[in-house]
Parts: sequence; C-alpha cells; structure tokens
Amino acid sequence: MGTQWLKVLREQWIRAKYERKEFTEPGRQLPYSNGLKEGILWKRGRDNGQFLPRKFLLSERDGCLKYFAKPEAKEPKINIKIDTINATFQPVKIKNPNGLQISYLKDNKTRNIFLYHEDGKEIVDWFNAIRAVQVHYLKVAFPVASDNEVRDHLRKFLKEGYMEKTGPRQREAFRKRWFTLDRRRLMYFKDPLDAFAKGEVFVGSREHGYSVKQGLPAGAQGGFSWQYGLTIVTPDREYLFTCETECDQQDWIAAFTWVVEQPMTPQEYASKCQDGAHFSPPAPAHQPHNREN
Repeated sequence: MGTQWLKVLREQWIRAKYERKEFTEPGRQLPYSNGLKEGILWKRGRDNGQFLPRKFLLSERDGCLKYFAKPEAKEPKINIKIDTINATFQPVKIKNPNGLQISYLKDNKTRNIFLYHEDGKEIVDWFNAIRAVQVHYLKVAFPVASDNEVRDHLRKFLKEGYMEKTGPRQREAFRKRWFTLDRRRLMYFKDPLDAFAKGEVFVGSREHGYSVKQGLPAGAQGGFSWQYGLTIVTPDREYLFTCETECDQQDWIAAFTWVVEQPMTPQEYASKCQDGAHFSPPAPAHQPHNREN
C-alpha cells in the first residue's frame, strides 16, 4: 500500500492551511468538529461490487455512524457503534484517490464497507469527523487515559497483502488469500474488497503463548508456490503461511513480532476469550461462503 493513502490527507491539509485559512482564525469551528455530519457517499455493494450513492449520518450524541439505503428512509440500513469503527484510506484497494474503508465489528466478526467521494475535502472531513467523535468517546469512556493511549486506539492497519495459507492438518494445498492485520485481529479474504472475512484469528502476546517464526515446520506437506514461509504459533495450533518475496516475509514477521511483544489489555483478553484462537467462518445469513480451515 505504501504511503499513497497519505496523499489525499496531505493535499487537503495544505489546502486547509493556505487556501481555506482554517487554522488562522481564532475560534473558527472546523467542519468536522461539531460531532454531527450528514451527507452522501458512494458505497460499494456488498454482493455486486457496484458503487451507489448512500446517505450517511454520524452522531456524537448517539455514538454511532448510520447509513440509509435511500435518502428519504427513516430507519438506517446499518447502525454502527463508534467504538467498533476503524477508518482507513484505501486509494489503491478501492482504485479511487478518495477511497475510504470503514471496518467495524458485527456479531464479533469484522465487516468492511468501502466508500469514496468525488471531492477530496469531503472524504477527509468524514475521516476527521469519525476520528473526532471517537476521541470524544474514548476520553469519556477512559477519562484517566493519556493522549497517547487514546491515539493508540485510532490506528491504521498494521499490514495488508497477499500470502498463501494452508489448513490445520498442514497437508492441504496452500491457497492465495488477502490478509489484513488490524492490531490483534488477523483476517483473510478471498478478494481484498470482500465485505466479510472468510476467517479471523486472534494474535495474542508472547506471555500468553504466541510467537512468530521464520520458515515452515519440517513436517509441512501442503503444496505451495511461494517459497518464503512463516509460522504463527498460538496455544492451540500453528498457522502456516508463505510469501511471494523475502521482503514480504520479513515485513509480515516484523508486524507479527510487534503485536506479540505488546502486553494484552483487559479488553483484548476479553475479546480473545469470546473470539477463540482459530480462523472461524463469519456468521451465516449475510451471504453464502465456502468454509475454509
């Protein structure tokens, strides 16, 4: 992904400072700082992949982000709690310079929504508005938390990209999948723009029995086409992956190492107990999936 997601932020910061003079007028309220935002964003369909205009409403008072299938609809299609949201710019993945990905938890599984707006300022305003509401929520929920601790909750994905994976018996053929590491959640998708992960695994800390190793176990028998392996060790099993290049392998190892070296918070430990340690299929009833190990 590189730093392409920074381009729209950098451009809009320069425009805000030098064209719109947003930072030079004392007391001026910024367009994303009043805790309420409403507007139309182009949303990718969950099943058909078509982008259509949808009304979105962000409310600090209600602590949620809603979207409506029709502008005149009174009831939202989805009501997303602000404390479960992660917003990240995704220009490459969405193939739009103003692409934004909203990820949130639904039934303890991750759901992705892909959005864009024709105007770079508008998508940046949405991003900043979501972050501002999240900061307010976190400061209320954790009044003794430091600014650094609050910022730690507002994160981009640690790592994304393709790897090959095999199943728990370590004899199945390795399959190419798109992986996303969002703090302690490792998710895999058949396609980078899938709404739901085909599986997720919790990556805990070293003190709880998690680690990452370069290479594959000697007994691994599944056929793979990529030669640069790595192994994620959990208390329950080992997860085997291969990468296309040595650079990819080392980047993934560095990302996993950083995660396992971080102490687990009480909230993360509770999430692990709820979620389990295995790749698990998302809840049915949303869309059909072929179960994978």
